[in-house]
Amino acid sequence: MRSQPKEAARRKVTTLRLQEMKEQGERIAALTAYDWLMARLLDESGIDLILVGDSAAMVFCGHDTTISMTMPQMLYHASVVARAAKRALVVGDLPFMSYQLSEEEALKNAGAFMKEALVEAVKLEGGESVCPTVRRIVDAGIPVMGHLGLTPQSIHKFGTYKTRGVERGEAEQLLRDAKALQDAGAFAVVLEKIPAELAREVTKSLRIPTVGIGAGPDCDGQILVSHDLLGLFTRFRPRFVRRYAELGKAMQDAFRQYTADVKGATFPNAAESYWQGEEEAGESSGAT
Repeated sequence: MRSQPKEAARRKVTTLRLQEMKEQGERIAALTAYDWLMARLLDESGIDLILVGDSAAMVFCGHDTTISMTMPQMLYHASVVARAAKRALVVGDLPFMSYQLSEEEALKNAGAFMKEALVEAVKLEGGESVCPTVRRIVDAGIPVMGHLGLTPQSIHKFGTYKTRGVERGEAEQLLRDAKALQDAGAFAVVLEKIPAELAREVTKSLRIPTVGIGAGPDCDGQILVSHDLLGLFTRFRPRFVRRYAELGKAMQDAFRQYTADVKGATFPNAAESYWQGEEEAGESSGAT
């Protein structure tokens, strides 16, 4: 693929820009973030889309599923991420039961993401059944990203994390759902853990971009949970996760060495201490 011109690499990513990327054959790179530092590093690295995912429940809070996340929790994480991101499009994940009760409740919560957290779009799970809600939110001026395939908020309904859309009937329904989301005004659709052939068919059939996670190489973009990619979250590792680093092990090694240095009285040393009468160079406080 052609390298991006410097102007394109610096250009603010919007929903319109994502559409242009699909039309021009430029892949969309997306990752998750839940805190300011991670979001800043992602943004400065050229990531196109940052999802403040309800996956925070698992990799940030230690829960077994995403279901426990609340609107106040998601708004907090989203506001911190949005403060850090200057170029990437920031999308907030509407948590479980924040959009299922009614269209008005969904609009209220989507609006809170935009008005209080200052994200630029929201994401929700579901197909044809949520399209009236998608349309209501979009009509109010709030961009919506869909999510099909393995939808984590429905894990207790599925009863398993197995690949979705394998059976013909479910595959055909997923294709209908994707087109329905597009018609309802969604600007993009996440396709999670579905056969690569089905993801290719959905991608070709839609005008809007698809962003895959465990959906093969033919989506318009890819997304992973940053903590998986970095080797920070190690409780399980899906096949679709490529580890680009093993930071969990590196951090544990550093923490163990620090503990050993403190207990062995080798930290701090003279150069890492302050002495009466010496002039201090300007530095920020490291106090907790």
